[in-house]
Amino acid sequence: MESKFLLLLGADVLLFVHVLFVGFVVVGLALVFIGKPFAWTWVRNPWFRTTHLAAIGIVVFQSWVGVICPLTTWEVALRQRAGEAAYSGSFVSHWLETILYYQAPAWVFTVCYTVFAAIVVASWFWVRPQRFT
Repeated sequence: MESKFLLLLGADVLLFVHVLFVGFVVVGLALVFIGKPFAWTWVRNPWFRTTHLAAIGIVVFQSWVGVICPLTTWEVALRQRAGEAAYSGSFVSHWLETILYYQAPAWVFTVCYTVFAAIVVASWFWVRPQRFT
């Protein structure tokens, strides 16, 4: 028999990883723009920038094809197996609704993700990453 504690712990770990992922995408872009005038060399690191671009690319692709993030799916499944009430929809829409009481159709989030990704791509031209060595 599965332990409710372990299932909920797993769900919380997935939620924490999800928050870290979102933070990496959002804060990462802010730090790139802040780092340019301060000449922070690490914001031009090609590994950081490529990983950052790939992260938002995955989010945009999933939203375009209508796939809910696997982290959300796994977290919800663990919470349901533990007997807890789980939310429906995407991670971002759930937490925006919960925290900000904001509801929007899925296409609104798709547009927001796409615009954010376009800004990430533009950052490659404004704050050019170094070449891989």
